[in-house]
Amino acid sequence: MEEYVVLVDKWDNAIGIEEKYAAHIYPAKLHRAFSIFILNDSGQLLIQKRNLEKITWPGFWSNSCCSHPRPNEPIELAAQRRLEEELGFTCEVDFLFKFQYPAKYSQKWGENEVDHVFLGYHNGPVHPDPREVDDFVFVDSCELLKDIQTNGHTYTPWLKKCFESFVDRVGVKGKRDE
Repeated sequence: MEEYVVLVDKWDNAIGIEEKYAAHIYPAKLHRAFSIFILNDSGQLLIQKRNLEKITWPGFWSNSCCSHPRPNEPIELAAQRRLEEELGFTCEVDFLFKFQYPAKYSQKWGENEVDHVFLGYHNGPVHPDPREVDDFVFVDSCELLKDIQTNGHTYTPWLKKCFESFVDRVGVKGKRDE
């Protein structure tokens, strides 16, 4: 079954649809996406390691969940749908902000997204789909900030681009530098 993404202009107005993989051929067409950050009651952030079979950024660490809304699908509902499909749970999500970024993965593949960022809370079990996720962990935001600075090459470009804005809005948990 073919999947489609919503093409947008720089103001995030829908201007058409494109088959998902065709939209990601470099230089990628600007399209709508979302990134979800899930925190537990301890303030730790759920991050995931992308499946090694992914076409772009396989084996990279990323935010809790990310994907694209389907044509005519409200983005909040798409985020909840994708949490269930990818991580085996759902929760309410709140919109935080959006940003636009391009990223080149290879000579063939890239990203160019208007990314809507959401926040949710979850303390129960996580049952990731192994076709999507190779590993996951809950981490302190402060530790993640440090690791992104030290090992940025192991993280997806969209996580690196939006994590500081996320922290500015939500704050950080964990031990800070003395």
